[in-house]
Amino acid sequence: MSPDGSPTLRPAGRHALLVDLPDAERTAAFHAELLRRRAAGALPPVEEIVPGERTVLLDGVPDPDALARALTGWDVPDRAADTGEVVEIPVRYDGPDLADVAALWGIGAHEVAARHSSYTYRVAFCGFAPGFGYLTGLPEPLHVPRRATPRTRVPAGALGLAGPYSAVYPRATPGGWQLIGTMPDPAALWDLTRDRPALLTPGTRVRFVTEDTAA
Repeated sequence: MSPDGSPTLRPAGRHALLVDLPDAERTAAFHAELLRRRAAGALPPVEEIVPGERTVLLDGVPDPDALARALTGWDVPDRAADTGEVVEIPVRYDGPDLADVAALWGIGAHEVAARHSSYTYRVAFCGFAPGFGYLTGLPEPLHVPRRATPRTRVPAGALGLAGPYSAVYPRATPGGWQLIGTMPDPAALWDLTRDRPALLTPGTRVRFVTEDTAA
């Protein structure tokens, strides 16, 4: 990132370009603008657009220098309010860290489900494991730290919180997130038999629905 906070563009190999951005919100806005321009046919050839927390990787670029020149000086608007279909994920708020999260939030454990499920989330980026989406949308006062001691095994389907993010583990792995719930069918998060294996992709909106209210 440049000293004035504007994006910094760097080559990443012979056919890719890495864009560093000042924060997660500007990254989301830049990613949305890339997708908008590509859909409109106003973006030079790019095979993949891969957002991270504060970066966007443009891969499969025939001429990275030409693309960098095209991106320089873009006026990127703030990301507009998300619209369109929402993916609903049924969960049971029964995680082993429910009481700890409730204490951090200053509420009763029985109130965590209503509080967490009241927000609409957005997949900022994916990583860690196939199908693992980092969801933003939890207000800053509800951000929680990772566990001081990570677990050696977090079960598939566990709903966790860490910093500003919520996520559901698509497979059993080690992990240090605060676990507050369980998705009964985590196989839906990553299915190689589908045309698009990942249920959650960057930009997707997500709502968590408690099982007793799910349709």
